[in-house]
Amino acid sequence: MGLANLVPGISGGTMLLAAGIYPRFIESLADLSGLRFRKQSFFVLGLVGIAAAAAILLGAGPVKDAVVEHRWAMYSLFIGLTLGGVPVLWQMARPASNAFWLSMVVGLLLMAALAWFQFEGASSGANREGVVMMFVAGVAGASAMILPGVSGGYLLLVLGVYVPVLSAIDALKEAAKSGDLASASEPVMAVVLPVGVGVAIGILLISNLIKIVLERHEQPTLGVLMGLLVGAVFGLWPFQDGVAPKVGEMFKGQILTSERLAELTPDKFPTEFYTPTFNEIMMALGLLGLGYMITTLVARVGGSKPGRSRA
Repeated sequence: MGLANLVPGISGGTMLLAAGIYPRFIESLADLSGLRFRKQSFFVLGLVGIAAAAAILLGAGPVKDAVVEHRWAMYSLFIGLTLGGVPVLWQMARPASNAFWLSMVVGLLLMAALAWFQFEGASSGANREGVVMMFVAGVAGASAMILPGVSGGYLLLVLGVYVPVLSAIDALKEAAKSGDLASASEPVMAVVLPVGVGVAIGILLISNLIKIVLERHEQPTLGVLMGLLVGAVFGLWPFQDGVAPKVGEMFKGQILTSERLAELTPDKFPTEFYTPTFNEIMMALGLLGLGYMITTLVARVGGSKPGRSRA
């Protein structure tokens, strides 16, 4: 679940569903938010939470570097990982009603709009940092822990804070390793803390919301989730790369100077599309297939058949 939250395309909720513990996880969250402190609930949330936190802390740096340095390859893999969650969610929705298909279109349109927003911001270098945005990112990321099919990593990518969040987590890890926690005070206060608060609040709100809407409006809810899942592919076009801005250009609301340009790292560069070579297209398709197989195998290893009981 922790690794899934780092990767745009994979849903932490889908991983819990595949592992067969999704109903218990939702029930445990409902107990906690309802101030029902049961030992079993603390046991489930404690084990899942500790394992997820460890995976995020250890994997943030390598995943961030891979996205920045090999964007086309990682995005191709992310697309496959995303589409691999479709069969899992489809099993929950069968037999699909008209409400499911109509709601799926709504989800698709929403993700198309988010993808457009992402591309516009990425190409312009718009500034989306700040405590409020990081809090919103935390709430959005929390959805991946609850909603099968919705990737928190992808939502962070769309909001334009994916790399900054991973960079802050990696900085915290390095500071802890060196014993110089003071050096991580800025990323902690500006990124880690507001994101963490957003995640905590988002988990409590979304867990109760999804329980209610799935019980009362199951088919429309699953339809929206399916639309969000399939529509996530819109924002993961692999053939784009970071391009260094030029002196005198507008970057994050300010005119870029030579001094400021020298301080920019590749993870801050705006992205632009490019025309891929034939070999890149073939390798991208191969990575897409690999990603699909990974998510599918996780679901099979989990050995669970998603049912309709959710808490």
